[in-house]
Amino acid sequence: MKKKALLLTLMALLVAPVLRADTWTGWVTDEHCGAKGAKAEHKECATSCAKRGTALVFYNTADEKIYKLDNQDMAKEHLGAEVVVTGEADGDTIKVTSIAEKTTE
Repeated sequence: MKKKALLLTLMALLVAPVLRADTWTGWVTDEHCGAKGAKAEHKECATSCAKRGTALVFYNTADEKIYKLDNQDMAKEHLGAEVVVTGEADGDTIKVTSIAEKTTE
């Protein structure tokens, strides 16, 4: 019985962080252009800014706010596409779990 309780506790601890994750839909853009860069046509400009050291950020289309992203490498992979970001918000920063291109249904 104790082993079963221990196993259930361990499973709950492993699953809990996944259940706390939130998702947002929007665009990865550069910090300099912000919301103006929330479109596919801005990819080249955002890439150029990122090469010069400008941080990439996330523009959330639902609340029209800009969020910092803690995983810049993952953000670079999705410039120029509408995305779904999964992670945990901490103030104006998202601790990114994943970024995936939004699929049209």
